[in-house]
Amino acid sequence: MSKIRIALIEDHDLTRVGIRTALQQKDEIEVVGEAANAAEGLKMLKMLQPDIAIVDIGLPDKDGIELTREVKSTTNAQQLLTKVLILTLRDNKEAVLAAFAAGADSYCMKDIKFDNLLEAVRVTYNGNAWIDPAIARIVLQQAQQNPQKLESALVDSKTIALNPDSFENLEEIPPYTLTERELEVLQLIVEGCSNAVIAERLYITVGTVKTHVRNILNKLCADDRTQAAVRALRSGLVG
Repeated sequence: MSKIRIALIEDHDLTRVGIRTALQQKDEIEVVGEAANAAEGLKMLKMLQPDIAIVDIGLPDKDGIELTREVKSTTNAQQLLTKVLILTLRDNKEAVLAAFAAGADSYCMKDIKFDNLLEAVRVTYNGNAWIDPAIARIVLQQAQQNPQKLESALVDSKTIALNPDSFENLEEIPPYTLTERELEVLQLIVEGCSNAVIAERLYITVGTVKTHVRNILNKLCADDRTQAAVRALRSGLVG
């Protein structure tokens, strides 16, 4: 099985080392390069063409959002295969919408737990978006306040859960369609927990969690966990 090739672009040495050390604990992941600023990072991405670039927004020489835009707008077809996972402390609305408008594939906060970071990497690698629950709430608020602006900002985004069409008729999801246990699992999904963490918290097996997740996706007509989380928040099924 081929490994997930990751490049890190982060100016804080300790943070970068910590992320690298955490990722290298998994045999499925290979950290192929590191950079401390945008200029070095862009050169590295063009040369190594990793599967995923984990990019910090607050780079010293250029905003990580602008770097993402450059990576996504390059004319090199191969370079477009690199997915961008934003990892940052900034969760304000402007930064979030700007990151997705620039073409970011996933958006995580720096205080993310290790298990959730691994899940974010896997989800992003598989072509889907992983959105931190705090970020999902920001996007939902924007959708409620100004759907047209959201649609304009995210016109090129691959994030299914951020497509304004996904919000249609979501208030009509009746809470009684989900069992009490499914609602508990759904709440933990919204909080960004992996199947293993959900199993530990609810004292059930991972296999049972997978069954609940499958039932939740079917009942919410969701394609993946991220879309299920957004629909759950939008419809008020969970808080």
